[in-house]
Amino acid sequence: MRFVPLALLLSLSPSPLLAHDGHGAAALGVTVEELVNASQQWDGQPLPAYPRGQPQVKVLRIGIPAGVVLPWHTHPVINAAVIVRGTLALNLKDGTTRVFHPGEAIVEVIDTVHTGQAIGAEDVEVVVFYAGVEGMPTTVLQKPVAKP
Repeated sequence: MRFVPLALLLSLSPSPLLAHDGHGAAALGVTVEELVNASQQWDGQPLPAYPRGQPQVKVLRIGIPAGVVLPWHTHPVINAAVIVRGTLALNLKDGTTRVFHPGEAIVEVIDTVHTGQAIGAEDVEVVVFYAGVEGMPTTVLQKPVAKP
C-alpha cells in the first residue's frame, strides 16, 4: 500500500493542476473536484472579513431527520457545507429559498437569520466546515419575539 503525505493532498497552489498533477498525485490516482470556490454567500451577499483572534476550524457532520424544520438561527462565522445525502432547503425571512441536493456545496449566510428543512422522504446528512476563532459560537438561535 502506498501512502500519500497529507501535506501533498492539502497543498495549496495558484493552479488547480499543480495541486494534484504537479506533485505526482494524479499518477497515484488522486482526483480533485472543486465543489465551490466563492467569495459570496448562497444568497449572493459578499462574505465578511474573518474575525480577529486565534483561528479555530470546526468540522461537524449533522443529521437532520426528513421533514424537520430547523429553528431560525444565524452563524457568526464563515462556514461551508457539503450535502452528503438528502435534500436541504434553506430559507431567509424575506422568502428567499435555495434547495441543495447530494454532492452540492453551500457557502452559508453569515449573521443573517435563516432556517433549513430536510425536504423529501430521506434524512439529510451534511458536513459543515466552520472557520472562526476560539470562543466564538458557530450557531446562534434567534430568540423568539415576546408577544405584548
